[in-house]
Amino acid sequence: MKENLNDLIEAARGITQADLVLKNGMILNVFTGEIESGDIAVKDGVIVGIGSYSGREEIDVTDKYICPGLIDGHIHIESSMLSPAEFAKAVIPHGTTAVVADPHEIANVAGVEGIRYMMEASKDLPLDIFYMLPSCVPATGMDESGADLKAEDLNGFYEEERVRGLAELMNSYGTVRCDGEILKKIEGAVAAGKAIDGHAPGLSGNELNAYIAAGVGSDHECSDIDEALEKLRRGQWIMIREGTAAKNMDKLLPLFDDTYFNRCMLVTDDKHAGDIVELGHIDYLIRKAVRSGKSAGNAVKMASLNPSLYFGLGKRGALAPGYIADMLVVSGFDLFKVEKVFKNGKLVAENGVLTADIKSSVKPQDYPGIYNSFNMDPVKPGDFALKQTGSKKRVIEVLKGEILTREIIVPAELELNPTGIQTDKDILKIAVIERHRKTGHIGVGFVKGYGLQSGAIASSVAHDSHNIIVVGTNEDDMAAAANEVLKNKGGLAIAEGGEVKASLALPIAGLMCETDAVQTEDRLIEMKVMAKRMGCTHGIDPFMTLAFTALPVIPEVRILTQGMFDVKSQSYVPAVFD
Repeated sequence: MKENLNDLIEAARGITQADLVLKNGMILNVFTGEIESGDIAVKDGVIVGIGSYSGREEIDVTDKYICPGLIDGHIHIESSMLSPAEFAKAVIPHGTTAVVADPHEIANVAGVEGIRYMMEASKDLPLDIFYMLPSCVPATGMDESGADLKAEDLNGFYEEERVRGLAELMNSYGTVRCDGEILKKIEGAVAAGKAIDGHAPGLSGNELNAYIAAGVGSDHECSDIDEALEKLRRGQWIMIREGTAAKNMDKLLPLFDDTYFNRCMLVTDDKHAGDIVELGHIDYLIRKAVRSGKSAGNAVKMASLNPSLYFGLGKRGALAPGYIADMLVVSGFDLFKVEKVFKNGKLVAENGVLTADIKSSVKPQDYPGIYNSFNMDPVKPGDFALKQTGSKKRVIEVLKGEILTREIIVPAELELNPTGIQTDKDILKIAVIERHRKTGHIGVGFVKGYGLQSGAIASSVAHDSHNIIVVGTNEDDMAAAANEVLKNKGGLAIAEGGEVKASLALPIAGLMCETDAVQTEDRLIEMKVMAKRMGCTHGIDPFMTLAFTALPVIPEVRILTQGMFDVKSQSYVPAVFD
């Protein structure tokens, strides 16, 4: 250690050569917001100086900006549908050098084994993957997931350096009402000196005060500026989310201004591989903010130093002596085109192409519960028949660009179609099939706004318990699509005319695959085009939108394995009633 420290100090003084020097750059100082001109010197993966330096390797970056590596402060890697190694390959060329991941998707399927798989599969990558421990597995006591994680299951993980705290506390209702198990989890994180993330859409007033008093330090569910400002004023950090399904940036643009940006972060939460390939990752959020007239410097700080400070990531997120040499060379702040990415002072991507060698050492036989995660029988069309009668029908209305839903009540008109499906009015049947414990439970309901005019779409990506969710215009196609997902040990499927037309296998816990982002995206695009041809509403993602209709902590109404579910009352409600 002493010899290494001597080397760093002598390189910083210019007595010895640095390993790498980026020459003549325009350097973003995230501490002051200034642009400095000069060189950045790196020794043993650490920035040792900014000024005038020589090095064994010198790269001229005249007229280029140099920024800290980008950090996504809240993401579920599973939602990319890529393994951790393939996810790293996809995001590194976009300038992402670290992420803070919540593995609650795989934990809902496989519990502690799921967390261990993610930590093992993400070791020794040229992308720092930190973890927040899943706080709500299952999301609520009304859901049926593959695991039930208690505080004692989580507490041992806090000894891991990469574990930075307790992930999004989705059960805000239980938190403010002093649910004993939730309080134990909070106490475990506090005792370990770790952060606690929030997830409380619409929480306000004294209920919000109680939630924050419990120790919840952040929120990524703000859908308008008034909600965000109330939470900021009460001391929370605000994560501005722009993912595949939930896109909140437009309504939260004032947070990029000087008054607020020091307590804000940029996150993607859930982002499909295709969006990463086509649009980018955190770099896309920065470009979008700049196109909206916001400061690139502010945006970069919100995606570098701010998450590093909030999560306690050490010397990351800035370009300064002693900081890890995670650096980007960017062609201009107006376009924010990432030309070079350095991780620990090593070039890992250039002009959108990965230069680092990334391989996964995880073997399927080491994690049998991950690669064989289905425990259910095939379904039949009759399994989706209505179990209630009545003159009124309760319908989930999905909204473009939101994961919030609305409840609407319409005439049942079952005499016209006993299934309750009315494609002419965009009212489809939706169902969730329990797939973890062979209970045989199938919840049936209705959805509006999805738009299908023929066929059915099924997926084992159904937040957060990840049972099989299926939506369709008829029960035969619903059964065909759901059974294709089962056959593939997870994934997405489209059926039409009683036949499977397309599928994407996701054999890692029914959530991820081991193919690369481009291959995954090519298949996904093909399926999205097919879904649009079948009538799926323009402006919604057919798979991500479907996945969130099963999440029982986001208002107003959802579909679970035992029927339609009212989020506010946390109770099941009938799909058809008088």
